[in-house]
Amino acid sequence: MAKKADPNRKLVAENRRARYDYLVEETFEAGIQLLGTEVKSLRAGRANIAESYASPERGELWLINAHIPEYAPASRFNHEPRRPRKLLVRSRELRKLIGAVEREGRTLAPLELYFNERGIAKLKVALARGKKAHDKRAATKDRDWKRQQARLLRDRG
Repeated sequence: MAKKADPNRKLVAENRRARYDYLVEETFEAGIQLLGTEVKSLRAGRANIAESYASPERGELWLINAHIPEYAPASRFNHEPRRPRKLLVRSRELRKLIGAVEREGRTLAPLELYFNERGIAKLKVALARGKKAHDKRAATKDRDWKRQQARLLRDRG
């Protein structure tokens, strides 16, 4: 099933490894509390969320270890590249996510960082369960088989 690309959405960073390491159960859209220099750096298309994760701390949701590089023209008014950033979600979603992480042992993995149609930075967060090694091997085997099927069908005509 192919995803339709939203023409009004500008993708800044994607965590492709998350879908390999985790079984995604549900996704949420969260806003991010950013500084001005962070927004300028994101608009330049520079960010990395590959090693990052979301964590409930002090009754709030935080994005940990996301790297948004410094914005060079800001000189001394720059931000810290790997600082924790507060995620903004509705209180009902926050309670649900905190409960899933603390009671059920789920993980909050960031999938995509993008600007929505209104130009606001958003983060797609997945409520996920970690895959075991045999699940990863099965997924790789299945993906390879589908690629081979497509190749065979294309060659046959």
